[in-house]
Amino acid sequence: MNGKLLITGLILAGGQGRRMGGQDKGLAVHAGKCLVDRVIERMAPQVDELLISANRNLELYAARGYPVVTDALPGFQGPLAGILAGLNAATHDWMLTIPCDIPYLPLDLASRLARGASGRVAVFARDAERDHPAILLLNKACLPELIDYLEKGERSIKGFLKKLDAGSVGFSDAAAFRNINESRQLDN
Repeated sequence: MNGKLLITGLILAGGQGRRMGGQDKGLAVHAGKCLVDRVIERMAPQVDELLISANRNLELYAARGYPVVTDALPGFQGPLAGILAGLNAATHDWMLTIPCDIPYLPLDLASRLARGASGRVAVFARDAERDHPAILLLNKACLPELIDYLEKGERSIKGFLKKLDAGSVGFSDAAAFRNINESRQLDN
């Protein structure tokens, strides 16, 4: 746990896996384990509750022992739809979202983002190379704004974070945020 904020973790595994030929990304195997299992190992010790956002293979995700939430919006409308489902299901006021294809995330991610959240409703991770808007700590207070944003047909996480005036927290190890999103990166 991070020691200050009570945090619900949400693993985003509800996408179509287009860059992986439609394969369910969370269940894809990298370095001998399913990607979702690698994220669970690194994320579960950092949060007070863990949820998985998925839209297919629900029983396989549920077998991991964590509640599974599905998008209320039809048709794979992107990570914000999963974030909305997670916020609605979260027990705690703060939620940390992680895409299922980031298997090497920092072991102090939650605590560092929590420290950076002071006075804000949302903060995201960044490294020297780029921003990582889907690696996000946000407060349930932003739920009405998220609903409004989605009802207007908006789907961009970056656009939503700009609307919230979200902050960012820098991390020096860009490799910790490397995503595994192409079939050539998987075990065959």
